[in-house]
Amino acid sequence: MKRVVITGMGVVSPVGNSLSEFRSSIKAGKHGFSLLDESIVRKDFEVRIAAQVKGFTGEKYFDKKELKRIDRFTQFAVTSSLDAIADSGSDFRDIDPFRAGVIFGVGIGGLKLTLDEHSKYLEKGPNRISVFYVPMMIGNMAAGTISMKTGFKGDNYCTTTACASSTHAVGEAFRKIKDGYLDVCIAGGSESCVNEFALGGFNNMKALSRSDDTDRCSIPFDAERNGFVLGEGSGALILEELEHAKARGAEIYAEIAGYGATCDAYHMTSPSPEGVAAGYAIMHAYKEAGLNPEDIDYINSHGTSTGLNDKYETIAIKNALGDECARKVVINSTKSMTGHLLGAAGAVETIVTALSCREDFVHRTIGFKIPDPDCDLDYCVDKNRNIIVNAALTNNLGFGGHNAALCLKKYTG
Repeated sequence: MKRVVITGMGVVSPVGNSLSEFRSSIKAGKHGFSLLDESIVRKDFEVRIAAQVKGFTGEKYFDKKELKRIDRFTQFAVTSSLDAIADSGSDFRDIDPFRAGVIFGVGIGGLKLTLDEHSKYLEKGPNRISVFYVPMMIGNMAAGTISMKTGFKGDNYCTTTACASSTHAVGEAFRKIKDGYLDVCIAGGSESCVNEFALGGFNNMKALSRSDDTDRCSIPFDAERNGFVLGEGSGALILEELEHAKARGAEIYAEIAGYGATCDAYHMTSPSPEGVAAGYAIMHAYKEAGLNPEDIDYINSHGTSTGLNDKYETIAIKNALGDECARKVVINSTKSMTGHLLGAAGAVETIVTALSCREDFVHRTIGFKIPDPDCDLDYCVDKNRNIIVNAALTNNLGFGGHNAALCLKKYTG
């Protein structure tokens, strides 16, 4: 069995379009929430806030002709991936291209493009649908386009498990390297569907916050939480076999040491109230890493700011660690700043977890004011924490009952 380390990371997000900007925003407790304008939602629409990527043009890695043929979620994916390659300090041309892979999670794909082309179809008929519609819209095109830009010819596919999509992508990439099938893999997730149609769908199922206060909209574990804030963005990580990373003198952010995946088999949208399956995913992750509950210093939670998730995830953490250890571990939610990035959430939150392991820093869960007796653990709501993070978990739970967890360790050689 091989050891797997993170040697490069890239981010496109509501709080920064580079790793350094993202890191600075997270440390400063800066959120990316803003009021939606009338180009996205009508005046009387109930949802007023989203977490949009700002200042992104796609021109860093695409020419103008390419941009017309590449959907925004794929532009995000390629940008974060090539930034991660640059951050890693290698183009990996020394590796057999069939031992270099891309596994990228996407929850929805080109939804706005589908709406635009459907309008064209209704107005002008099927012969006017763009020849590029299908290859632009499909979720797997993120992974495919990344491979075209990098020349990586190994395992290449898209994981689609709703909000757990990119956690599964990172976990599957970890396994491919650990089991000896790949030497390096770009793993992550991307999403871009902040539009009235998606907002309407999520809102009608009572999943979104209807707050008009950008400082009190995404408030995980708070008693007044009333739904998540829809976001967009992408996160990419370079996962590399340890000995190869050491041989080239790579800087290592953290080691990925465990991965757990389960299903609630319970409900289309609600997590299981018992938190059993989610708890097993967490347990599988830290046990594969050779750890015990008392070894876990920090958990980056799914923490969506919905009534059910935050309550049931708290139960799952207690199931996984036991009540005593659960009360000692420091927990936070990055979604308090980024909103919910759907298929990109897990990758972006794994990046935060890796930084925490490397820098012994846990960011505050911002916006929290009112405790909820159902959420009674340490959610790091008072201030940032400088604590030793030798081992950490990051959890994501998706519609359909999909649960995924990763266990990261501080790299010490």
